[in-house]
Amino acid sequence: MNIQTAIKPTNAEQALMDAFGQAVGSLPGDAAITTQRSTLLRAIKETGLPTRRRESWHYTDLRSLLRNVPAPGATAVKAVAPIVEGSTVLALLNGEAIKAANTGGLNVKSFAESLADGSALKGLTVRDNDDFTGRLNGGFVRDGFVLDFPDGFESEKPVEIQSVQGGGQSHSRIPVRFGKSAKATVIERHVAQGETAALISSVSDITLGEGSEVTWIVMQQQGKDDNHFGQLRVKLGKASKLRLYVINAGGRLVRQDLYIDVDGEHSELTLRGINLLGGDTHTDVTLVLGHNAENTNSTEIMRNVVFDRAKGVFQGQIRVAPGAQKTDAKMSCNTLLLSDEADFSAKPELEIFADDVVCGHGATVADIDATHLFYLESRGIPEKQARALLVQAFVQETVEELEDEVLVEALEGVITDWLEKHG
Repeated sequence: MNIQTAIKPTNAEQALMDAFGQAVGSLPGDAAITTQRSTLLRAIKETGLPTRRRESWHYTDLRSLLRNVPAPGATAVKAVAPIVEGSTVLALLNGEAIKAANTGGLNVKSFAESLADGSALKGLTVRDNDDFTGRLNGGFVRDGFVLDFPDGFESEKPVEIQSVQGGGQSHSRIPVRFGKSAKATVIERHVAQGETAALISSVSDITLGEGSEVTWIVMQQQGKDDNHFGQLRVKLGKASKLRLYVINAGGRLVRQDLYIDVDGEHSELTLRGINLLGGDTHTDVTLVLGHNAENTNSTEIMRNVVFDRAKGVFQGQIRVAPGAQKTDAKMSCNTLLLSDEADFSAKPELEIFADDVVCGHGATVADIDATHLFYLESRGIPEKQARALLVQAFVQETVEELEDEVLVEALEGVITDWLEKHG
């Protein structure tokens, strides 16, 4: 006879169950969606928060890192100025979608409508048993945006999806379809207002149609006490191109899941990630990239700057499916550790089931190059200023690849502001 002792729930696990019990009656959705919500939360209750025993959470043990969960309810917030002037702004204020006066020609619907009429059910799924973010979001999601960029859509200005949070909890979802030959830049921006701690989850389901060209930027600027669980699920169609930028510049505990499937022949992914980590924070970016068709390309470059007692994680897995010949995939992760207590873990992986491919990965962890520092100091630049210039150059060269000068300048401004506060 086997005797199993039930694991005592942590404060955070109990708070999640209590919050769901209080909220489930008011969450939008028909009976099928309510049942699916209960199933997702029951899975968290039965298994508990992910621990280091699960491989994909080995470096981010939520049972110890997620110490508590704030109660629902937040202070009022307002939309902020977009990163690029003239952008089409779609605002999510404390998780509630605000109807936009001008949608710039794209089709927009609130996700709450899709929950109410039941059409959102097919998307409330999880990737696997380790998908904590999918379960959390699917259980609690209240609103978001459903976006459709029509065939041939093209705009010179970005679309900024602006999620502003004033403490409490927010769980949003953004399904997006880019039609055939659509061209667009989307900034998914998460911003905190006020000092109250928050729990935020967001899931973006992105589908690129044939020949579409998309630049998608995730800008995470949560507060110092906020916990953020973000997830991107992406599918690239035939001959489509995605330039994905992930910039983490805030948050106490951050987990970014990037699930990307390169499904169409001659499609191309460019991923650039910047983690700016300081204080006593923990940030984890986990990538699972599948090359599932012939003649596809991808390059992934992560740049990490770690100050103080911050800890960072990058797990990057490239899977090349059987038959995905002529795949060209390269991944690198470069880190500057700028204090004795800073910590960064990099775990690149390759799983290749085709024989005619070019794949590789590499990782470096270092302090600032003494030769470069000496060069600047020898020209009269004080050491502190010289170090700041080198750190700035290390991360900014990734955004300089963007062809839009206005967008480059805006992103460089965000990076500069963060480094001036933390460097």
